[in-house]
Amino acid sequence: MPVIHPSSLVDPKAELDESVVVGPFCIVEGKVKIGAGTVLMSHVTVRGSTTVGKGNRIFQGAAIGCEPQDKKYAGEDTVLIVGDNNVIRENCTLSIGTVQDEGITRVGSGNLLMANVHVAHDCKVGDNTIIANNCALAGHVTVEDYAVIGGQTGLHQFTRVGRRAMVGGASGILRDVPPFMICSGNPAQPHGLNLVGLRRAGFSAELLKLLKDCYHAIYREGNLVSDAVAEMQTIIDGAPEEYRVELTHLKDFVQNSPRGIIR
Repeated sequence: MPVIHPSSLVDPKAELDESVVVGPFCIVEGKVKIGAGTVLMSHVTVRGSTTVGKGNRIFQGAAIGCEPQDKKYAGEDTVLIVGDNNVIRENCTLSIGTVQDEGITRVGSGNLLMANVHVAHDCKVGDNTIIANNCALAGHVTVEDYAVIGGQTGLHQFTRVGRRAMVGGASGILRDVPPFMICSGNPAQPHGLNLVGLRRAGFSAELLKLLKDCYHAIYREGNLVSDAVAEMQTIIDGAPEEYRVELTHLKDFVQNSPRGIIR
C-alpha cells in the first residue's frame, strides 16, 4: 500500500503504486496515476488527468496538473504526462494541455525544475533538462533534451530551445534558440556554441569544428536562412557518418523554425 500521511487527501479514483509516498497536507484528486517510488514531499497538489511516472521527487507547494491559465480553456478533459526521475522543486506549476493543441503537456525524464518554474499548457519538455528558478514557459513552448535555462528567464509562447543549448539568466526568449548554442539577453542574442556543455557531453574536437562551421553559416552577415541551410547541407555531406545526426538536427531545426531563430 502507498504510504499516505493522515493529513493528506487522496481521491479513491487516483491510482498510486504501492511504493508511492504522500507526505503531509497533500491533495491528490481526479484521474491521477503516480508511478513507483515517486515521493510527494508536503503541500503538493496533483489533480486532473495527470500521469506521473516513476522515481520523481516533488517538493513543497508544487501544483501538478492544474488548469491552463488560458481564457479559452472551457473544462475539456486534457492531460499532463510527466516521465521518470524528475526533481520538481518548491512551488512549481505544471498545467494540463488545451484542445487548441494536442491537449497534452509533456515533461520527460531526468529533468531538474528548480523552485517556482511554470510549465504552461501544451509545453513539451524533453529529457535531462535544467530549468532554473523562476523561469516561465508560456503555452506551446518546446525545450529539447539536455537544454539548460538560466533563472528568471521568460519564454514566449510557441518558442523552442534546441538540444544542448544554454540560455543565460534573466533572458527573454522571443524566437527559437538553435541546438548547441548559447544565448542571453532580453531579447536574447546568440553568443556562439555552448562549448563548455558540449565538451562535458563528450563532443569531439572534430564535431565541434563542424558545428562552428554551421554556426558561421547561420549567422554570417547577409546570409538568408536558405543560404545557411544549403551551406549546412554541404557540411553534412562531407562529415563523417557518426556526426551527421547532430548536424542534421541543427539544420532541420533552423530550416523548420516557424518563429525564426534568435539573431
